[in-house]
Amino acid sequence: MSDTVIRVEGLGKKYIIGHQSNGHRTLRDVLADSLSAPFRVLRRAGDVRRSPAGFSSSPDVTSRASSRREEFWALKDVSFDVSQGEVVGIIGRNGAGKSTLLKILSRITEPTIGRVRIRGRVASLLEVGTGFHPELTGRENVFLNGAILGMTREEIKRKFDEIVAFAEVEKFLDTPVKRYSSGMYVRLAFAVAAHLEPEILIVDEVLAVGDAQFQKKCLGRMKDVGKEGRTVLFVSHNMAAVSTLCSKVAWLSFGQLAALGEVRRVVGDYLTNGAKENLCWRPENPSAAAFRYHAIEVVPIGHGISGDSIAADSSFQILFDYSVSGILPSGRLAFLLTNQDGTVVLSSASTDQSETLNQSWKKGRNLARCTIPDHLLAPGRYYLTISEPTENGGDKIHENIINFSVSDLHSLVSRDGRSGIVSPILSWNEERVTESL
Repeated sequence: MSDTVIRVEGLGKKYIIGHQSNGHRTLRDVLADSLSAPFRVLRRAGDVRRSPAGFSSSPDVTSRASSRREEFWALKDVSFDVSQGEVVGIIGRNGAGKSTLLKILSRITEPTIGRVRIRGRVASLLEVGTGFHPELTGRENVFLNGAILGMTREEIKRKFDEIVAFAEVEKFLDTPVKRYSSGMYVRLAFAVAAHLEPEILIVDEVLAVGDAQFQKKCLGRMKDVGKEGRTVLFVSHNMAAVSTLCSKVAWLSFGQLAALGEVRRVVGDYLTNGAKENLCWRPENPSAAAFRYHAIEVVPIGHGISGDSIAADSSFQILFDYSVSGILPSGRLAFLLTNQDGTVVLSSASTDQSETLNQSWKKGRNLARCTIPDHLLAPGRYYLTISEPTENGGDKIHENIINFSVSDLHSLVSRDGRSGIVSPILSWNEERVTESL
C-alpha cells in the first residue's frame, strides 16, 4: 500500500427495510388484536359453516397489515484511497451515506460487499458519547479509551494533563460522564480521540454540539494532527471548515462517490449541484401544509444583467412568494448566501428590523422582498439557502436552491484589486483643520 493508510474497494452496504401497507401500527392496535384474537377465530369458524359449498370466508384476513421488504443500499460501489497525512473532507446531503461509511471504517458495522484495508490505529468520534461508559468518571473514561486504542498506561498518563486542559472539564473529572452535558461529553471525547496519537482520526458532524470557540479549537487541533503526519477524515456540512482544513474532498451522493479531488473544485460542484441558474426556484412537490412556497427568485434591479450574472454595481432583490393557509406558530423568513468556498457571506431574516425575533403570519398569498444593495458582494459565485417555517415551530432548510454570479463590472476589485469577502463602497468624510499660530 506504500503510503496509503486507507484503501476502500467496491464498498457496499445494504439494509432491508420493512413496509406495512396500512401504515403504522400503534400499541393500542397490537393490544386490541391480541385481546380480540379468540373472538376472531370463533367468527371465522362460524363464517366457514355458513359459506356456500367449496368456499370459505375469512373476513379478517383482508384487514391485516400486509408487509413487504425492500432493499436499500446506503453505499454502493465506493472506492478510494487515502494517503498518510492527508486531511480528507467527506461531504454530501443528509442520507448520502457519510455516517455509514465512517461506521464501516471505524469497524462498527460490516460492509455487505467490498473491502476496506486500514493501516494504523483508528480513533473515531461519530456521535455524542462514542466509546464512553456512562457509569465511569471522566478520568476513568480517558484511561479506558486509551486502552481501547492500544496505549499503555504510561502513555496515557503522559498525555492526561493535556487532554484535560483541552477539554476544560477539570472540575468534573471524577463525576460519572452520564451527568455531563452534551457539550462537556463532546469536549472530553474529542480531546481523548485527538491527543492519544491515533494514526487515523475520524470525526463526524458531532462537533456541531460544541460552541463556536470550541469548534475553532477542534479545527485547529485537527490541522495540527495532519501536520504531524497523521490522517484525518472529517465529515461536515460546514463548507468553510472543510475548505480551510482539508487537503482533498470526497463527495457522496445517494450512496455513491460523486467526486474526489481538489477541495475548491469538489466543494464548488457540490454547492452548484441541484441549484437553479435561472434565478428562480419552485419546489418540485409543493407542500399542502399551512405554509408553502410558490417560488423564490433573485431579481436584478438596473443594468448589467447577463444570464445568471449580476453586475457588481447593480442591486438585486431576493423575492419570497408564499402562502399561509392555516395556523402557524410565530416565525420568520430567512436566507443566507455562501460563496464558492462555502463561507457564509451574509444572512438575513424578515424580522431584522423588528423588536421581536418572530412575528405572526398573514393568511393568504404574500410577497416578501429583501434588497441587497449594489457594491456589497465581491465578484464571484454565490449560493442561496432558505428556511421554510413548519407547523411544529421549526424550520425546514432548502440548501443552495439558486446560484448566481456577481461580475466584476464596475467593481472596486476590477479598479484596484480590492480584497475581502464583501466589497462595499463606504462613505468617507474629510475636513480641513486650521492650526492656530
